[in-house]
Amino acid sequence: MGATAGAVWGRVEQQDFRSRVRGTLLGGAVGDALGVPVDGLGLEEIREEYGAEGLVDLGFGHGRRGAVSHLTQLTLFTVDGLIRAQVRRDTGAWHPPTDLHRAYLRWAATQRDWGPDFRRKEDGWLAREEWLYARREPTRSLLIGFGDEAMGTLETPKNPAEAGPEATARSAPFGLLVGWEPQLVVQLAVECAAQTHGHPVAYLSAGAYAAIVHALALGESLDTAVQRALALLSARSGHQPVSDALQHALGAVRQGMPTPARVEELLAEGTAEGLLAAAVYCALVGEDVRHGLRLAVNHDGPSAAAGALTGALLGALHGETALPPGWIAELEGRPTLLELADDFAMEMTQGPALHGPAGSSPGWLARYPRA
Repeated sequence: MGATAGAVWGRVEQQDFRSRVRGTLLGGAVGDALGVPVDGLGLEEIREEYGAEGLVDLGFGHGRRGAVSHLTQLTLFTVDGLIRAQVRRDTGAWHPPTDLHRAYLRWAATQRDWGPDFRRKEDGWLAREEWLYARREPTRSLLIGFGDEAMGTLETPKNPAEAGPEATARSAPFGLLVGWEPQLVVQLAVECAAQTHGHPVAYLSAGAYAAIVHALALGESLDTAVQRALALLSARSGHQPVSDALQHALGAVRQGMPTPARVEELLAEGTAEGLLAAAVYCALVGEDVRHGLRLAVNHDGPSAAAGALTGALLGALHGETALPPGWIAELEGRPTLLELADDFAMEMTQGPALHGPAGSSPGWLARYPRA
């Protein structure tokens, strides 16, 4: 496993990649923020509150417009963990699931502590962002999964009956490892999902989602990306419910105008494979990013997760400039999201110049300690 060597990247390729990384993180966050005010509401309740068309603009949640949920918080720590894993390769300690687990434990600390502890030098910069210490209704499976130092694995997963979408919703960044072989991207996403969501439907949905983002980040169409994910899934035990859900999403595209009822049909019980299918559908049929995200949040199901999954797909597909600027302007944590996205893109394209045989940047290692 490894990142693409710096010599492979020309200037145009680096700029395109950075736009897709920014698009993935900002798109996921803005979809999350759009869904937060209506998360848990039924469609009729949404229409009573916002009118016949439902929610069409950012609403108030957690005391402000544009607030994100724990799904975006965890996605940021996924990125942090991936950068730290690349940096730690220099030490010979190369086990990315462990580095991701350590990053998720840093997120768990934000849910317990009042604020950053600047004495912990090993935390790096992300865990010192005070806005991340807001508790945004994390699910019990997340708090249990990251409630102690023990790391869930595929052999001994945490919460083996948990099939919810939260692990999938934090998994888009795995797909941005464009220098990795797709089957290794899937494997890493699956292993890291099992740290909190031990049901095969949950961790295989996370792997499929990462595979789709991976293909999009490499410039494939969404339809082609889904086909590639289906091919990768087919070799894995227990894949059928996830594969069926994705096939259902592709078939639904040909069934006429998109409606909330069709999204709800794909969502089914609100487990991971249903959220993945609904997100793929909304991204495929959306006339533009705004339309796709509105479709993703106006229904009876989990709106924040559906919005986050859809937004990251659209951002990876189209890049940051396709995202609605008015929504991005009000997005909570936008400076952090942009800074982390650019750091990730720089690590993936210029890693050897930041920490390698020719020398290391002290500033970089302070941001992403090897400890």
